[in-house]
Amino acid sequence: MPETATPEILPGSVQEEETKTNLDLEPGYLVICWNDPVNLMEYVTHVFQRVFGWRQKKAEFHMLQVHRQGKSVLVRESMEKAEHYVHQLQKYSLHATMERDE
Repeated sequence: MPETATPEILPGSVQEEETKTNLDLEPGYLVICWNDPVNLMEYVTHVFQRVFGWRQKKAEFHMLQVHRQGKSVLVRESMEKAEHYVHQLQKYSLHATMERDE
């Protein structure tokens, strides 16, 4: 009969479980869209709606941030999702990058 390694729990003792979410384990990555002199504001709003599924008001808010402040942090995601969003935005000819959020 094989032995299994199970922790011994004594009567009256409390066993604590360590629970961590994916956000605790994995650093986040910010998806940033940068201003450019080429794309029209309506087009950028449209792209944000298509890529992120946002309503027009939210897409316009981020578009105006890009236009007025030079950039907007669009989302914080896992590395894989952030890469996906950056590629999607770049397919629409937007200047998008990602950076680690620690």
